[in-house]
Amino acid sequence: MKRSYITTTIPYVNAAPHIGHALEFVQADVIARFRRMQGDETYFLSGSDENAIKNVQAAEKEGIPTEQLVLKNAEAFKKLLKQLNISIDQFIRTSEERHKIGAQALWSATKKEDLYKKKYQGLYCQGCETFYNKDELNEAGECFEHPGKKLELIEEENYFFKLSNYERWLTETIEKDVLKIVPQSKKNEVLGFIKHGLEDFSVSRPVERTKHWGVPVPGEPEQTMYVWYDALANYITALGYPDTNAELFKKFWLEDDKKIHVLGKGVSRFHAVYWLAMLKSAGLPIPNEEFIHGYITVEGQKISKTVGNVVDPFDVISRFGVDPVRYYLLREIPAYEDGDFSEEKFKSRYNGDLANGLGNLVSRVVKMARNYGVPFDPGSVETHGKEIYKEAMEKYEFKKALDVIWERIQISDKFVQETEPFKTIKTDPEKAKHDVKELLKNVWEIGVLLKPLLPETSQKILDVVENPSVEIPVLFPRLI
Repeated sequence: MKRSYITTTIPYVNAAPHIGHALEFVQADVIARFRRMQGDETYFLSGSDENAIKNVQAAEKEGIPTEQLVLKNAEAFKKLLKQLNISIDQFIRTSEERHKIGAQALWSATKKEDLYKKKYQGLYCQGCETFYNKDELNEAGECFEHPGKKLELIEEENYFFKLSNYERWLTETIEKDVLKIVPQSKKNEVLGFIKHGLEDFSVSRPVERTKHWGVPVPGEPEQTMYVWYDALANYITALGYPDTNAELFKKFWLEDDKKIHVLGKGVSRFHAVYWLAMLKSAGLPIPNEEFIHGYITVEGQKISKTVGNVVDPFDVISRFGVDPVRYYLLREIPAYEDGDFSEEKFKSRYNGDLANGLGNLVSRVVKMARNYGVPFDPGSVETHGKEIYKEAMEKYEFKKALDVIWERIQISDKFVQETEPFKTIKTDPEKAKHDVKELLKNVWEIGVLLKPLLPETSQKILDVVENPSVEIPVLFPRLI
């Protein structure tokens, strides 16, 4: 049996989750559910990044202890995962003692020649929790990820990691797809970043700036581990590292067939460059694949508290349901690029594709099958030949996979219009029953193909097709 290990990034918990977080959770969930559908033994991880300086600052702003703030927001992210029907096996918080022990062990396992201490002055982006050179900033001298926010000029003595030692190895590893980066455009961007020349990066911060919050550097209590150095370690500490004999670590890191990180484009350098070099230095295996997705804009603008366009995912789910939210994120937001969220587009997709399309077809076909006494024959269906669907799912092209399903919905609708079994049942009952049997088979196949994408809807379809005693549900009540 093949194994797959799927991870989301762990979001900062300085604030409540927004619709952008929902996108990554849903995309990763589809991958995990699809891998299970393919028969892989699959482990799916998410969590919260709790050791950032920005968490300390957010707590100070609210006038509460940092521990209280990170707990409150970590619980909000857990709640969102549950409401989105995300099938995680574990949620790790980086403030947990087991994670701190593992992160310190990773530091200690790093080659001694790869760590050194020096005084440094640089421009620091609090949002990214990283230093930037001037040539990495926009024309206004701001970080591309956080325009409008001034960078701090910081001078301090920190530990540095000799990233420059790994430039050639990283290039070969990515070029040869030892680490496969999807899509190709993001792979090219990462290679361009490496070929531009890698500079050693700071991997610690003085406790005066971190306010003693975070993971202490082993043997040096006056230094706190750089939040990214500790946060990236969650992918292995959750599996039991540093215990290399831990069952999960052996199965899903040391022996795993697929280790897939799902991440946003803004953190690609940390995952595809820093993390790989850290693992190599510590003598540990690297991930096999990284799927880098784009961002969600709202009404054409980047999500921003200042602009006031933050979309609350809990509100959208409560008003429209979980699967309509999943459907919009997977169908309307391109997997490889940025996409836009608007309530107008959402309602249009809901009514057109879900209520009038899928929901109407399922209700119509199942009603005819029951009225005409047409039983479902599980031996007459085969769903394993859907190569376009499978290829799309393997490449994380979720819209393309949904297009395959919706093409089947359209074909079924056309078949109903052309054969009119509701009329031929009076003149040629055998033909009508045969036609309805084919339609029922197609609806069942649609339900199967929807399993990783819209799991709740999929189960309702399979239940109502397979069991005549199940009441026919209104899958998607039309929005007015």
